[in-house]
Amino acid sequence: MKRKISVVTACFNEEGNVEALYLEVKRIFELLPDYEYEHIFIDNASSDNTVPILKKLAAKDKNIKVIVNAMNFGHIRSPFHALLQASGDAVISLVADFQDPPSMIIDFIKEWESGYKIVIGVKNKSKESKVMYLIRSIYYRLVKIMSTTDHISHFTGFGLFDKSVMEIIKTYNDPYPYFRGIISEIGFARKEIHYEQPKRLSGKTKNNLYTLYDMAMLGFVNHSKVPLRLSVFTGFFVAVMSLLTAFIYLILKLVFWDTFEFGLAPLIISIFFFSAVQLLFLGIIGEYIGAIYTQVKNRPLVVEKERINF
Repeated sequence: MKRKISVVTACFNEEGNVEALYLEVKRIFELLPDYEYEHIFIDNASSDNTVPILKKLAAKDKNIKVIVNAMNFGHIRSPFHALLQASGDAVISLVADFQDPPSMIIDFIKEWESGYKIVIGVKNKSKESKVMYLIRSIYYRLVKIMSTTDHISHFTGFGLFDKSVMEIIKTYNDPYPYFRGIISEIGFARKEIHYEQPKRLSGKTKNNLYTLYDMAMLGFVNHSKVPLRLSVFTGFFVAVMSLLTAFIYLILKLVFWDTFEFGLAPLIISIFFFSAVQLLFLGIIGEYIGAIYTQVKNRPLVVEKERINF
């Protein structure tokens, strides 16, 4: 009996990529006759022709399954929901823009058959902006230092995950999951395959400053208490420094009573500095409270508008 592989692709306004990706995945599985496959596309309420193209593909190929969301549920919830709908013996997460090379599916399956339950792609180079790659590298290093669990640098979620791994992931019941962190937490031995990330095939990235910040903070909040502890240590340090400064000012005033003046500049600078520190750590605390609030609401990952070929 053939083993089944589920390929999952999340898309939003990817009309220039989805058909090319479908054809490439189909070509790859023609080279793997010992496996059957399904290719699940989940569309996050695209405003272009992505959905009509997917419907046309699904009408002629029953291997294609489509989920259309009722609205845009974001870049975190929608892909995760699609992964949970997969029925294969292994699930492969693959982005729509070809920045996850589809050709690596063959390598993933080979390593999976050798015994690894988790096989992931890790970027060691990228054809994206060198500045962005550097910023990402710094971020991953910071998270790795602060995290209570092992964190995989330059892992975007691209990889193959055994059905047993997916069953564990389903038990998390997280309404706003940090998937790459979950993979680290599970603890199974994993195989990392390094690759150079290519440029997008077509269109522009849907990531912006907010979505990148959202993902970055999700990594910190889910896997580290260091920012909270840092606020305590910083508060203690600033308090000690303030007392020392006040003591030094007192001594100088007593010694140079007639000539020493406090001046307004130190006072104004101190007020702005302390205000900035307070706002920074209030923001950090707010991120943790926001994460708790999201968990408490326990809303569904997405609301589906339509399913095709399920």
